[in-house]
Amino acid sequence: MALRVHNTMTKKKEKLVPLQEGKIGMYACGVTVYDLCHIGHARSVVVFDVIYRYLLYKGYEVTYVRNFTDVDDKIIKRAQEEGVSTEEIAARYIEEFNTDMGALGLMEPTVEPKATEHITDMIALVQRLIEKGHAYEVEGDVYYAVESFPEYGKLSKRSLDEMQAGARVEVDEKKRNPLDFALWKATKPGEPSWESPWGEGRPGWHIECSAMSQKYLGDTLDIHGGGKDLIFPHHENEIAQAEGATERPFVRYWLHNGFVNIDKEKMSKSLGNFLTMKEILKEHHPEVVRLFLLSRHYRSPIDFSSQGMEEARGNLERFYQTLAGIDEVIAQDKTHEPVPEGLSPEEMAVYRQAEEFTDKFAEAMDDDFNTAVAIAALFELSHDLNRLLQKPSSHAPQVLHKGREAFAVVGEVLGIFQDDPRAFLEAERVRRTEALTLSEKEIEGLITERNEARKTKAWARADEIRDHLASQGIVLEDTSKGTTWRVQ
Repeated sequence: MALRVHNTMTKKKEKLVPLQEGKIGMYACGVTVYDLCHIGHARSVVVFDVIYRYLLYKGYEVTYVRNFTDVDDKIIKRAQEEGVSTEEIAARYIEEFNTDMGALGLMEPTVEPKATEHITDMIALVQRLIEKGHAYEVEGDVYYAVESFPEYGKLSKRSLDEMQAGARVEVDEKKRNPLDFALWKATKPGEPSWESPWGEGRPGWHIECSAMSQKYLGDTLDIHGGGKDLIFPHHENEIAQAEGATERPFVRYWLHNGFVNIDKEKMSKSLGNFLTMKEILKEHHPEVVRLFLLSRHYRSPIDFSSQGMEEARGNLERFYQTLAGIDEVIAQDKTHEPVPEGLSPEEMAVYRQAEEFTDKFAEAMDDDFNTAVAIAALFELSHDLNRLLQKPSSHAPQVLHKGREAFAVVGEVLGIFQDDPRAFLEAERVRRTEALTLSEKEIEGLITERNEARKTKAWARADEIRDHLASQGIVLEDTSKGTTWRVQ
């Protein structure tokens, strides 16, 4: 099956056909570095990290560019509030991004440009737009004339009349049209500035991404992405700038991830439900965050809640438990037989399921990177592998080797299962134990008492102990090797 992606421009799924066979140029809008990153930022960077990983897995040579916006109104405002330079604010929050987002196991982009390193490229692009009649200068400010670009609004599917009717723009008598947007802003006291043909000033936000993306990927990009909130005006304006200057198509495929809500409400500082990644990572393992974010299709909204995160934690732990069981059996395997000889019908069925998993995984990912379906397929395989782990035969390692390969593929593409299974499970056990009201010694004592009650057929007391532990969040599992416990 060919890889198909949902193109925001056409609102259809289309076969991905790159400009150059075997090569893909992809640009994803990065963060404006004036504050700590939040869960919404995390969704976007994780989504495009997985897309990058999958394209590499498919064998493409990928040039992935993700920028830092390090000159912007919000950065200037924060610097003025704190009485420090914009450079200090930008450097601080780039470091915070690398710490918090780095914990999520992101692959490094091919290029990670900063806006301030490409001012010359932006000035050159603005000059071209003026020369082509798409921009005009007024008292040191340069504006893009939206009426000069007949296709303005084609990404967001809005006409100029509709935009003007619903516009919330500041009255600026310098503009020929209220919807015209700034390409270059004349310098103001206390703001960073650079020399330009129009005097001292700084770039507008939109021109930054057009200049940086085309600097590294050429006039036409294969993929450009970001959150849905960027469709208008940011990406709409990028199209007008890039195509106005080059008269060539700017992007072949536009990809946009959905919003993150907090307990079914839009995340907002004013609502007091604004969650930074630093706060979230204090409570949750980074792979729990990744699995949670990937448990829904990237274009769909996702609701961040304690219940959702706890569900993701439990799912990840179950996967790691399966991996730990597989590794234990494989470690004891002395045959290392590569072919499935002597398997029972049940074992053969699971072997075939594991063998076919990579095709099933690819089928899900080829359908517009549907990680939710891919994870569901892994659950199904994991369930059947666990059945074999309950009573492993001498031939079970042959099946489990193949199952381990399936987990490796998912781990490589989705960026999970990077920890040693035993170490992960032990760390989770310690974390949960620290939150218990009962000590481990008390739990073990109650389990011993329950086992004695069962031996003497004092079933009422045995059930009473089990119910008491359950009320404390302790789940007992009776196995052939004895009774084990875990925190619910």
